[in-house]
Amino acid sequence: MNSSSRLSTTKIAPGALLSLSPEPETRKTGPHVPRILIADDNIVILKALSIKLKSKGYEVRTAMDGSTAVSCVRRERPDLIILDINFPPDAAQGGITWDGFLILDWLRRLDEARETPVIFITGAEGTGFRERAMSMGAVAFFQKPIDQDELLHVVHETVGDPPDHLDDGPAAGF
Repeated sequence: MNSSSRLSTTKIAPGALLSLSPEPETRKTGPHVPRILIADDNIVILKALSIKLKSKGYEVRTAMDGSTAVSCVRRERPDLIILDINFPPDAAQGGITWDGFLILDWLRRLDEARETPVIFITGAEGTGFRERAMSMGAVAFFQKPIDQDELLHVVHETVGDPPDHLDDGPAAGF
């Protein structure tokens, strides 16, 4: 396996950062490939979204908790963040109860993330989530199960297509 196709997993905090893209030092030079961070505590959602976005040619990073998401944004500077609303308390960070809104509030205070577009996702039926997300500047809001075609359309409209992206046909929901 050559270094440009090597996959890696990096742990930067008690909530693991699952990386399905080459490490930064092994990225190819050339046209910019949009980088997307997916922050969700559900490993099935992380893997499904990662696989779908990677198949379209995007670079993907994932985080399973709020502190990992914030650290990843500071280090990776993604072009787009897909952010779940509900997370369990982060025991390693003193029991902080992160939610997507708190994460976004933290990110908006960082110069490197102030303008980064965010798509909120949730499986919760909470009233007012969509309105609150959009009032905080989210570019879109998706209820789980997520319509992949619609999500890919929003991603394309927000960050464009990666160079030489693959078209693998119609997508199923997840």
